[in-house]
Amino acid sequence: MINRKIAPEIKDAVDFDITLKPCEKFTLDNGIPVYVVKSDEQDTLQLEMVFPGGSWFETENLVASAANFLMKNGSSKHSALEINESIDYHGAYLNRNSHHETATYTLHCLTKHLTQLLPVMQEVILDPSFSEEELATFQQNMKQRLAVNLQKCDFVANRHIDKYLFGEFHPYGRVSSMEAYDALQTQTLHAFYKQHYTYNNCKIFVAGNLPANMIPLLNQYFGTTKWNGETTIIRPQMPILPAEEKKFRIFNDENGVQGAVRVARHFPNRYHPDFPKMLVLNTIFGGYFGSRLMSNIREEKGYTYGISSQIYNFRQSSAINIHTEAGRDVCEATIKEIYKELHTLQQEEVPEEELHLVRNFMIGSILGDLDGAFQIIQRWKNLILNDLDENYFYNNIRTIKTITAGELQQLAQQYFTPEDFYELVVI
Repeated sequence: MINRKIAPEIKDAVDFDITLKPCEKFTLDNGIPVYVVKSDEQDTLQLEMVFPGGSWFETENLVASAANFLMKNGSSKHSALEINESIDYHGAYLNRNSHHETATYTLHCLTKHLTQLLPVMQEVILDPSFSEEELATFQQNMKQRLAVNLQKCDFVANRHIDKYLFGEFHPYGRVSSMEAYDALQTQTLHAFYKQHYTYNNCKIFVAGNLPANMIPLLNQYFGTTKWNGETTIIRPQMPILPAEEKKFRIFNDENGVQGAVRVARHFPNRYHPDFPKMLVLNTIFGGYFGSRLMSNIREEKGYTYGISSQIYNFRQSSAINIHTEAGRDVCEATIKEIYKELHTLQQEEVPEEELHLVRNFMIGSILGDLDGAFQIIQRWKNLILNDLDENYFYNNIRTIKTITAGELQQLAQQYFTPEDFYELVVI
């Protein structure tokens, strides 16, 4: 019997042996790969279909995101309202997303309703109508949303910092505009769809409490035909053309009380050996609530409610981006303090106590991210789509547990040079 008078032993997160649950692979009759993580904890499942239909592959601005969005807005048999009502009736959620490299459709539902929902998802994926009426509604809504967002300093700052880093014509730096929305045409959207949403360019990721006939069901609706034909997707080469200037100040809202601050620089992508090491250094610098930036600029100076630093996980190239919103009168002071923290990490080794805390935080976050089949399948999806395996995952764990203060200082000296950063304030 447990003695309740004795407190349980506290175990650091770094002492846990983390294991990534295996992912099963099946293949449908037409060759579509299906990756599966099973769990019987709850009677729910997640089914995600992934295509190479992101902005990287579009020849006209916004075509990829518009095609992805409008696929759900009507087929030859049912209207957008009827499709959404059918999904809502079963308490399910069918979400779509368009990213830089990929486009996805994700179904969340109760396991018992999958049989009723797969025909709806099949209709969305295989038979979108791209009607003129739905396109006109989409254009009107998105232009109204853009007009509202352009009044917000943080939205404007996000658009400009990406443009400065990668170039305004690069997929990572390209932004939406009223003219681009007006230029969208149903024929162009349908052509993009037919080229990129094909059976041979599809990958399926499934997680949760799966019915025994899961694979036969997927075969029935997506595996028996070569739907949309077979296309070859060639990833075009896109040169990065960053801005020559490094410092920018933009006046956006004369009545605003806050300004948006962005300080960013290029960084190698996830295939570079320094990438997992930089994840640790970035966490110390601005990657969690107890970071150097938060302790200084929020807690000590009171310039902002929150400040953070993130590393982009893009396929071609990455970037480090420090972002915050601060009072207009302290935006310049905020930038000064950012550079001060960069300089400190270059000149002084991180104390062992702080490094131990960050190790525990990062390992604890990974443990949380592996809590459940939905989270685990996302880990596998990121590995598979980036042509990586579980060794990459375990290498990151080893890096977090073993990286030294000296290595972090050397990394800061290499990548935290102030002259390499782009600097932007939007007020």
